[in-house]
Amino acid sequence: MGLITHSRYKGFNKLEIEGSDIIRSLPEKNVLFVSNHQTYFADVVAMFHVFNAALSGREDNIKNILYLWNPKLNIYYVAAKETMKKSVLAKILAYAGSISIERTWRADGKEVNRPVKFSDISNIGTALADGWVITFPQGTTRPWKPLRKGTAHIIKKYKPIVVPVVIDGFRRSFDKKGLYIKKKGILQSMLIKQPLEIDYDNESIDQIIEKLEYAIEQHPSFLHVIPQEELAAYEADHQKRRYSYKGN
Repeated sequence: MGLITHSRYKGFNKLEIEGSDIIRSLPEKNVLFVSNHQTYFADVVAMFHVFNAALSGREDNIKNILYLWNPKLNIYYVAAKETMKKSVLAKILAYAGSISIERTWRADGKEVNRPVKFSDISNIGTALADGWVITFPQGTTRPWKPLRKGTAHIIKKYKPIVVPVVIDGFRRSFDKKGLYIKKKGILQSMLIKQPLEIDYDNESIDQIIEKLEYAIEQHPSFLHVIPQEELAAYEADHQKRRYSYKGN
């Protein structure tokens, strides 16, 4: 997977990275990465590249693909079960380390209201006990949507080191699934921030959610600094993709 996808981040498009030194300072296990989300697969594949390159001594770059010969294999990512079953490629990507969960709020493009499966939470806990877990707490690729409280419950229960990641440019580079390059010459970016200071016992779920929203720059207060034309472009792109996929 790494060999096939490397040129997507260093070739067709450029990936600007900041925070490789933070990756190298983390323990081997019980680390939870929280990030905003722009495509189904391109975001998490980029993180696999960046994390492994950093662990191999690369300083904010993914040059020299030799870092792939000794990868960190205990990196997992949280993904919707229905997404990981939609295609043969998705099923293959699932073997790279997905923790498939059933979304409680949406299924097959429709709004639902299902109870949380405790086995899903337990599986995430098992992955944290073994290594690193990547999650996208908004549960959608649309920007500035509320974070799901399940992430905060996991943080309070398993007390992981929480590392925020902010990405940009992937929405412009790839299609919604993150499988096909939509446009070349795009600057993609990934900012890895210092671990959050969290009082696991005393901070409430809502307090943790708000802290996460600020950390991944998806708090509603960020909207006032986003140009209105950019917001309109995001919404127009979302509607275009929505009708395109419904048509297929």
